[in-house]
Amino acid sequence: MPHPRVAIIHYGLGNLRSVENAFAYIGADVFIAETPADLADASHVVLPGVGAFGDGMANLRANGWDAAMQSHAVVGQKPLLGICLGMQLLAERGTEYGDHTGLGFIKGSVEKIIPTDDTIRIPHIGWNRVEFTPGVPMYAGLSAGDDYYFVHSYALKPENPAQITGICNHGIPFAASVADGAIWGAQFHPEKSQHAGLTLLRNFLRV
Repeated sequence: MPHPRVAIIHYGLGNLRSVENAFAYIGADVFIAETPADLADASHVVLPGVGAFGDGMANLRANGWDAAMQSHAVVGQKPLLGICLGMQLLAERGTEYGDHTGLGFIKGSVEKIIPTDDTIRIPHIGWNRVEFTPGVPMYAGLSAGDDYYFVHSYALKPENPAQITGICNHGIPFAASVADGAIWGAQFHPEKSQHAGLTLLRNFLRV
């Protein structure tokens, strides 16, 4: 198997350096992709993100990243990982500050988390447990008791429940991670989730 080369998309939203440092720590050949043409040099692509859905999609479209990711992940069937906002942008639509069209790689919508318990605070910030589907490649080598670091107010609701690989409960259960073939999404920040998060990134490199 060729050594994976990881491109992290620089589209104006996201903590690029912490993601880059995490991949470098596990020994990956990683670089920041400044233009969509850079994705041609990558075996694996990461879409990070912190911010609003509409802003994220506007930035991706303005610079042609959406078409480049379509070519990489959908046409080329190569691995793509969306992190936090990056996972949400994989959806068909987002409802943050209006109705916005997403990348459409995962059928479903991104909606605000509205807890049934009014003592639960939104945004959801901090460590929380993820109950994952046994046997999924994303969580290979991990235990059900591991916690992951979250910072968000919205969550992706896939139309197909089989695409949900992990569930977190913060007032209500929501999709903490998704997968459709080589397209993965993590609502939490694996780069900030210590051993469990780094293990997930290693698993991504094996896709």
